[in-house]
Amino acid sequence: MYSIGMFSKLSQTTVKTIRFYDEVGLLKPTKVDEWTGYRYYKAGQLFDLYKIVSLRQMEFSIPEIKDIISGRDVSKILSIRKNILENEHKKLLSNLIKV
Repeated sequence: MYSIGMFSKLSQTTVKTIRFYDEVGLLKPTKVDEWTGYRYYKAGQLFDLYKIVSLRQMEFSIPEIKDIISGRDVSKILSIRKNILENEHKKLLSNLIKV
């Protein structure tokens, strides 16, 4: 098990971000020391963190990521994201044509 500091270094993610993901329920530590409150993570949770970070980079919201991770409404979320991207693409093309 890794302390949050070591987990942060391994994942190249800030401690602040990892704490935030814990607070919003996206990535709970495997263990929290009852005396110190220190958080500990398992190596396998690196994959979960990378998935969350990747989804955030694709501009999914925290609630959307929770639904994707839990398997709820994945098709609906992806369909909505597809429509948003298609509309942005059309706007960009329209602006490019005007130039």
